[in-house]
Amino acid sequence: MNSTLISKVKDSFINKFNANPLMIFSPGRINIIGEHTDYNDGFVFPAAVDKGIVAAFHKSDAKVSTAYAIDMNESITFELDKLKPSSEGSWENYVLGVVAEMQNKNKVVGNFNIAFSGDIPAGSGMSSSAALENSVVFGLNALFNLGLSKTEMILISQRAEHNYVGVNCGIMDQYASMFGIENNALLLDCRTVEATPFEINFKDHELILINTNVKHSLSDSAYNDRRSACENIASLLGIKALRDATEADLLTIKDQVTPENYQKALYVVQENNRAIKASQAMLDGDLETLGALIYGSHEGLSKQYKVSCDELDFLVEQAKLNAHILGARMMGGGFGGCTINLISKNAVEAFKTTVSKAYKAKFNKDCSIYAVKLSNGTHVIK
Repeated sequence: MNSTLISKVKDSFINKFNANPLMIFSPGRINIIGEHTDYNDGFVFPAAVDKGIVAAFHKSDAKVSTAYAIDMNESITFELDKLKPSSEGSWENYVLGVVAEMQNKNKVVGNFNIAFSGDIPAGSGMSSSAALENSVVFGLNALFNLGLSKTEMILISQRAEHNYVGVNCGIMDQYASMFGIENNALLLDCRTVEATPFEINFKDHELILINTNVKHSLSDSAYNDRRSACENIASLLGIKALRDATEADLLTIKDQVTPENYQKALYVVQENNRAIKASQAMLDGDLETLGALIYGSHEGLSKQYKVSCDELDFLVEQAKLNAHILGARMMGGGFGGCTINLISKNAVEAFKTTVSKAYKAKFNKDCSIYAVKLSNGTHVIK
């Protein structure tokens, strides 16, 4: 956790609201494998990280509540009985949506002030949105002693994203952020919403993230389109979700769907299997197999699910040229953001130099490279 960030948020809150706040940390997440499988009731393999959102809360005696986004130097006031979504794409909806969904569960939230800031790199695909949602629901649950369980809280966060933000996300981001365990990744079954923790020991390898620093504009609409395509094919097959399909099942309806949608469904079935195989590879300490599965994930995301972009594909191709990297893939919703790379510790610095130069030469812009530590989930900062 970033002590400078914690101090900044606390000081900003005190300066603005003249009160000593309840402090919450809610982490972002990485996902080792299992991309776009969560909304298909499948398996994913995320972990909370040491970058996230720090939020400060205090009850307010005013007749309105105030939310202050420190990094944007923007604040809004709102009445709790008149909540409605703000204009599309604004940070306010993550806050307003959570409050509204808590009210929909008949929880009485009083007026409050919140200030927040974060150190998740913008557009990195590490899910700052889920971190913010979880910080709000966790903080208000503690502030007003509402008795919500962690599972209830993440479902509130998810519904806020659906109903106020307009992204029909699965449950992975909220789950990983809320339930993260230090030094562990979580094999999450998105149907049962139950996870098995795996202590991560990559021996002489580590994970690094490379941010393309691009975000292509069709990401949200393309996300919802792909979810819709998956649901339509599941319906054709007479199953609840593609989690229940096999490759043989898909062949039976191949002539009833477009070739593009067939490939998308095939990707989901194959990626689900890769996530399960990855957990076994981790148990076996077989990093070569894990790396091959990670490369296979990217191939499917790029060629079948078509959510990659030139910048992400270039970074993965650069990784393949380096014998010290066992696996690399795009991470997150796609169309920009980060690649995740499983690399030998003693090769990190040299690769950072070569990949940075190659990316700059190709795209005339800089990539950014981060190391992350696996963190505990959303919690009160003592």
